[in-house]
Amino acid sequence: MESSEGIQIEYIAIFIAVLFPGALVAFNDELVQASQHLTALRVYSAGIWHNAVCCAACGLTLFLLPLLLFPLYSSGHGAMVLDVPPTSPLFGYLAPGDVIISVDNVPIRNAQEWLKLNTLTYDTQLKNVNISQHTGDLGVLNNRKGYCVPSLVMEASKITELLENQHVCPRELSTFVKISCSDNITLDDGHSETDLSNGRRNIYCLNAKDVVKLDKCGDGWGLATSKGSSCSCSQDEFCLAPVQEPGMVWVEITYSSLSHECLHEENRLPVSNSSDLEETNCGATFIFAGDVISMAHSIHLTSYQPRWGPNIVAYFPNFLERILIWTFHVSLALALLNGLPVYFLDGESILEATLSHFTSLSPRKRKKVLRLCLLCGLLVSIFGLFRLLL
Repeated sequence: MESSEGIQIEYIAIFIAVLFPGALVAFNDELVQASQHLTALRVYSAGIWHNAVCCAACGLTLFLLPLLLFPLYSSGHGAMVLDVPPTSPLFGYLAPGDVIISVDNVPIRNAQEWLKLNTLTYDTQLKNVNISQHTGDLGVLNNRKGYCVPSLVMEASKITELLENQHVCPRELSTFVKISCSDNITLDDGHSETDLSNGRRNIYCLNAKDVVKLDKCGDGWGLATSKGSSCSCSQDEFCLAPVQEPGMVWVEITYSSLSHECLHEENRLPVSNSSDLEETNCGATFIFAGDVISMAHSIHLTSYQPRWGPNIVAYFPNFLERILIWTFHVSLALALLNGLPVYFLDGESILEATLSHFTSLSPRKRKKVLRLCLLCGLLVSIFGLFRLLL
């Protein structure tokens, strides 16, 4: 920009200010002062303009990334697992190469939808706490998610008498209670809320591995149930809902595996005491009961699946996305920083050139206005930085 305006460049320097990289272009200040005000304004705004162009280029590349990677990668068909740290609650269950297909019957098309849907599920669960039943020491009953369980299975797993502070079901089984799938959320086993608080209610201990194979009832699922109704079960079935600990969320997650032999499925571990698998050849549906927010952020995902090549190529789109996002944020931060009306930044020279070009103030008044604006800008910047650090 300086060369195109006829301004001689003296030198160019690159530096790092705290965490942000920067570049310094030094030019003959006397020539800039002697040039027209509009020319000086364009010269001083060159750095901000270049940062803005860089932001636009990164944003456009991110938007077109699925098209640019299309010959080598497919997208929109699920979120592929890149890594499951040992600290993740899904460690030993999901493995690199698995593709998460759906959560609570809602299809997952990319990694962003995985995070968004789990956050929405958690928020919905918190809203439903007010209309959920508290079953004494058992926990919280969310009446919006249920399964149609045959009556014969219910009779075989039924527990009628509960003792105080008794752990009802074995560790490998999950606790369920019968509900009425209606909008007013009434209970259909003849017990009142007082009975519930005293723990006198029929409890059913079922294996989550078997339950996930059954039809769903309730309106807490993402899609309509296979019966075409969100409530009804057949005549010989009843709607059972899981009993959860306060703050825990019950979600169904379906995944498939891209590995050719799917050998890692044989050594998988259960996620929690209330979790199990419905295994298929190269995939499964499992139940996760816990904090879905921390669970969702505990694994590394990518929205792109390699069409061929070794597994290491699956990391390239994620690496490219991170570089583009990092460059976008750094360029945006530098553009905003340089545009601030603060001493010793480009904003000072831009403000001075703007006042000279667009106002008819005398040099003395213009200098006073410039000092006042720079002082206000400095105070606002210090206050904003202080709030940011806190």
